[in-house]
Amino acid sequence: MAQWVWGAAALAGLSTVSIPSLASAQTSLQVVYPPNDHQTTAAQIFFIGTGAPGQPVLLNGEAIENRSEAGHFAPSRPLAPGPNTFTLTQGDQTLSITVTRVASGPTLPTTLGFAEGSLLPGVDIAHQPGDWVCLGAVAPANATVTAALAGQTYTLLPQGDRADLPPNSAVLTDQTSPIATAGPSRYESCFMAEEPGNLGQPVYRLTQGGSTVMDAAPGSVSILDPNAIEVVEVTAAAGVARTGPSTDYSRLTPLPQGTRARVTAREGDWLRLDYGGWIRASETVAVAGSGLPRSLIRGVTSRQVPGWTEILFPLQVPVPVDVQQGTDTLTLTLHNTVPQTDTIYVTDDGLIDRFDWNPVLPDQVQYRINLKPDQQWGYKLRYEGTTLVLSLRQPPSIQENQPLSGTTILIDPGHGGDEPGSRGPDGTPEKAPNLNVALLLKAALEARGATVIMTRTDDSTVAVNDRPAQINQVEPTLALSIHYNALPDSGDALNTAGIGAFWFHTQAHSLAQFLHDYLVSELDRPSYGVFWNNLALTRPHVAPSVLLELGFMINPTEFEWIVDPQQQARLAETLAEGVEMWVRQAVEK
Repeated sequence: MAQWVWGAAALAGLSTVSIPSLASAQTSLQVVYPPNDHQTTAAQIFFIGTGAPGQPVLLNGEAIENRSEAGHFAPSRPLAPGPNTFTLTQGDQTLSITVTRVASGPTLPTTLGFAEGSLLPGVDIAHQPGDWVCLGAVAPANATVTAALAGQTYTLLPQGDRADLPPNSAVLTDQTSPIATAGPSRYESCFMAEEPGNLGQPVYRLTQGGSTVMDAAPGSVSILDPNAIEVVEVTAAAGVARTGPSTDYSRLTPLPQGTRARVTAREGDWLRLDYGGWIRASETVAVAGSGLPRSLIRGVTSRQVPGWTEILFPLQVPVPVDVQQGTDTLTLTLHNTVPQTDTIYVTDDGLIDRFDWNPVLPDQVQYRINLKPDQQWGYKLRYEGTTLVLSLRQPPSIQENQPLSGTTILIDPGHGGDEPGSRGPDGTPEKAPNLNVALLLKAALEARGATVIMTRTDDSTVAVNDRPAQINQVEPTLALSIHYNALPDSGDALNTAGIGAFWFHTQAHSLAQFLHDYLVSELDRPSYGVFWNNLALTRPHVAPSVLLELGFMINPTEFEWIVDPQQQARLAETLAEGVEMWVRQAVEK
């Protein structure tokens, strides 16, 4: 969560001021978050700031309780819909902040009409005959809503029994319960079109209280010719496939460069491929004159290269794939593929215990790789021509007296440069303790024999996508991203603290859980928890990759622990111990 300093104290040159001097020198009243004129959909807001520790700070005339020894505070206050004005005072210092609570969903115009941006489709769409096509609008309750499309009139029904869902971030504040629908009504009607053609833009009609308004949807509806074969090839190094046509939908296994598939639907700049996944058109190129991208598969073989076992799947055309990891299994699914397999050879590499496969009719094949170790260390997928190469990483070779010798560990100090991250009550940016602890951790790991690669070693800006790209390039033994935490506006900043760990691929779960438990136990810190999370720094699968949130910048008391140099040194040393212990145990499994 980005936080900005706003208050009586100026914080010019913040990134060049050492943490200890900043934490001890700021005594004038200031509020770091929220900024003035902040807007939020939350029902409450927290105030992150600081003041002289010897004097009370009043918030709307009421003394703020539970301040830290240094005078930091983080109270939460409820918000009424619309503007809310808060006044903070300490002695002769006064700050006034306005926070506006806005509606969480679509809002209606002041006169009869549809909510802005609610008419579907919002972009041009094209679907196969037999696909459901849904028309929708947000309008006042108890209205009559119809849509005219290609000579047909559809009556849209209110969806009052459909609950809303909170955002994914609600998991972080334990507020995941479905939300009863309130405010304007959502109206919907779905149909199946059987004949190809351009149906045009739906024109919506809204009637209530004797008044009627009409408006057209931004997007048009087309039905594709099922006999027309449109094939695309993935041009991105790893095409981002999703469960639906926007970044709101979950990710699927990335599609290796060269993958070919038939397009079965379009929504804006998104393509639905024949195996069900969606991908941006910009990550593909059309293949002119291509037939259906279907393949047979026969024999499967393997080979060893330094540090990896490669399994080769010869195909007639590069097909979409899916990978699922278990603790000691990896399952590869080939789509649009029919097996004619009689013989498979997998080398005795000490890694693979058994290689099983089975057809999934009508046109999939699943390969289940049973592994000897319980811990997986990374995998890669690529096409060499039309042969799919699945690379499985061998465990690292370690020495008894120095378990990290022979390992390469990538450390990513979060944020940096013009990305401050979250801020503590005195304005300290998260990027500073991230880097301090990362540099201390680097030294502690190198003392244990590890080779350490850093994404940054100073206060420089590193683009978020460049960090996982470096993991994929370096191919470390494991990767750790170092962060400190904040919360959405609906959170409780005063009473939320502790160590958090985040993982995405199964191979990283054990590492995340172990490091979380070890830090909580050895440092006697609270536990925030271990989360599966789709983050840029947890998604790389070439190595176990974990993101650590080592405490909450916005918690007044925990912040003082975060910026304490002695505690930073202790944290880094304990984290290095945890990494060493985990590597030793994982290799021995």
